[in-house]
Amino acid sequence: MNPSPEKIKDLSLTGDNADGGSLTVEQAIANLESADLGLRFYAAWWLGRFRISEPAAVTALIKALEDEADRTPEGGYPLRRNAARALGKLGDRQAVSPLIRCLDCSDFYVREAAAQSLEMLGDPVCIPALIKLLAVGLQGEQLISQPDLSQPYDALLEALGTLRATEFAPLIKAFLEHPIELVQYSAARAMYQLTQEPVYGERLVQALAGEKLQLRRAVLADLGAIGYLPAADAIAQTLAENSLKLISLKGLLEHQVNHITPSTFSEGAIKVMNLMDSLL
Repeated sequence: MNPSPEKIKDLSLTGDNADGGSLTVEQAIANLESADLGLRFYAAWWLGRFRISEPAAVTALIKALEDEADRTPEGGYPLRRNAARALGKLGDRQAVSPLIRCLDCSDFYVREAAAQSLEMLGDPVCIPALIKLLAVGLQGEQLISQPDLSQPYDALLEALGTLRATEFAPLIKAFLEHPIELVQYSAARAMYQLTQEPVYGERLVQALAGEKLQLRRAVLADLGAIGYLPAADAIAQTLAENSLKLISLKGLLEHQVNHITPSTFSEGAIKVMNLMDSLL
């Protein structure tokens, strides 16, 4: 929820909200034009963190997507990354076209942030641009012989699943065989969203038994995002933090509330709520 108009003017990072110091909305927007690159970077993060969707903030963040001053020795664009991430959180679709242009940026992490924010904004106009990047790793409908690692394939796949890019399912399916497990899981997540076929949900359930905690955490997020109800017991039993399991189960419950008719809602929802209670 965005702060009320009355609170927005006085919003600051103090007390429980602080990393140190304070910042108002006006200062944050002004800081995006500062000569101090650190202030600019922090301001972009801050505006996204507090969902400051004032027109002036959106305009300033869109301008920051073309910043050339904040460069790392390796050629990255830190300010562009933060601006791209923030714009997804603000929900203003005038950012869609600028974010699509960011998919051509030389910085891998700018492309990743742009794909994630385009997913949040939910405008299918970006699908062709996302597919163009996805196709870098393909030859026809198959992975290229030497798997490509140059693109943020997990972010691209998740965005295409959320955006219901059904006509491109064969391209997405190819990434189930990608050498990076996170990419495989993103492909399974997207394929379930596009087809509702349990085989893809079950692939994620099986991944919850994997050895690496970071991967189990990622799969918990994937299952929560797709609302795969048969995963409920496995989620509750996963060797991971209860807080993450609760977030995943919350996703399942929200899916039940939003997509299941009242006559079939009760049993599945009650089961999920009981599992959530057991983790508290």
